[in-house]
Order: sequence, then C-alpha cells, then structure tokens
Amino acid sequence: MQKEAREAPMSNMLTTKDLQELINVDRSTIYRMAESGRLPAIKVGRQWRFPAREIEAWLAGGQPTPEAEQAFGDLADLLLPGVAKPLADLLGSIFGVMVLVTDLDGQPLIEPANPCGLFKYVHNNPATHPLCADTWRELGADPDRIPRFRPTPLGFECAPGFIRVGPELKGIVVMGGIAPSEWPPAADQVRGLAAELGVPADSIAEHIDEVFYLDRSHQAWVLEYLPRISSLFSRIARERSRLVDRLDTIASLAGSTSKGVPS
Repeated sequence: MQKEAREAPMSNMLTTKDLQELINVDRSTIYRMAESGRLPAIKVGRQWRFPAREIEAWLAGGQPTPEAEQAFGDLADLLLPGVAKPLADLLGSIFGVMVLVTDLDGQPLIEPANPCGLFKYVHNNPATHPLCADTWRELGADPDRIPRFRPTPLGFECAPGFIRVGPELKGIVVMGGIAPSEWPPAADQVRGLAAELGVPADSIAEHIDEVFYLDRSHQAWVLEYLPRISSLFSRIARERSRLVDRLDTIASLAGSTSKGVPS
C-alpha cells in the first residue's frame, strides 16, 4: 500500500504520532506495517505519512491492528499484584479516596487501596460481596464511558475509569468512597441500607461518617486524572502482554532449536 508522496496533499496526512493514538500501537510496529504494505502509507523523505481517508477506510473495513490479532489474557494475569497494588495504594494516598481495580464482572483484582471505614466494615461481611460486585459491574457497563461520580448501594459515590488492552475493554479502576452532598443519610435511610446489606443498623450508624468528604474542586481533580490513571493501568497490562508474548516466542524458538541438537 505504499505510494509516492505526490499522490496526496500533506494536509490530508496523519503523522506516526497521530496513528499511534488512533490504533494504540507503538512506533516500531507502525513502521513495520508501513514497510510491509499492511498499512496505507507514503514515504516522505525518511518519514512515513498516512492518508487520513485511506486509514479511515482501512479501519472501517475491519483491518486488524497487530494488537487486534493478538489474543490477550485475563486482566488478572496481566496486572501483577506486586505492581498494581502499590500503585493503587499510592494513588489512594495522593487523591484521598479509595482505589479499586476490578474485571468486567466486578471481581476485585487487588485488595482495595485506602478504603473508607464504612466500606471496610461492610466488606468484612462476605454476604455483601455479591452486592459490591454487582455495583462495580454496573459501573463498568456504562455505555457513556465518561468518568463521573455515581451513587452506590452503600450510599457513598464512586467513579469508574476504563482499562483497555489493545481494542478490548478489560476492567475498571474505581475511585470513590466519597460522601454525596447530602450526608450523612437520615436514620430511616440508614435502617434501609442496613436491611439491604443484612447488617445491624446500629453498626452501620457507627461507621456512617467514615467516608471521604471532598469539595467540588477536589472531586473535579479526581475526575480530571481518572482517565490518565486508567490509561496507566492499561499500559501496564499491555506491556506485560507484549512481554509474555515475546517470552513465549523465545521459549518456542528455544524448544525448536533444542530438538535439532543431536543428543
């Protein structure tokens, strides 16, 4: 698909950086695809340029990117707890909120970082875990994919960010434990919450103030950075996937070589 530079005006061209952001692959992969003709591309001196309309048609035609061709594993296998948990702990301390990473089924992949007291009390009761999982799954199913705070069955608010590996949505980063504007809830609301959770109302009342109180500017700060945070988790998972794939390739090559060595 390579073409001469004169065939298209440069104003209609994408740069390599533009294409990186569009199809979410690294620069060297784009160069290989351009060189091999798998990508609409034009060589301008020593640089590659990509005709915007042809790239659009290429994507619309379902042409796979290298990551789309790759089978990615479960997010739990890609986000090492030894990396994800310390990162979540750091983020929780910096932003002053609870941070949690789950898969799309709402199952936590790490222990909650910086949990508020109300969440810790409720989560100590295993009977409440399915309700929490349902809440996180619903956050991840939001079609808008816009970070915003939403109420949860525990009464406090959480906001989701989305973890992608290649073209696949793999999980969510939840930041929350935040008191809404009307807090604490009235006594009858506390009793209703306790009944829904199956825990004593008096115990809930003891922990009801153990949430994070954030003013509007602090909440806006969290929402501003949440997409960047989820993108960071996405990058960690993506890079591990690539590393595992390379190690598998090396192991396969080593196995093939060893078979050819006489005993």
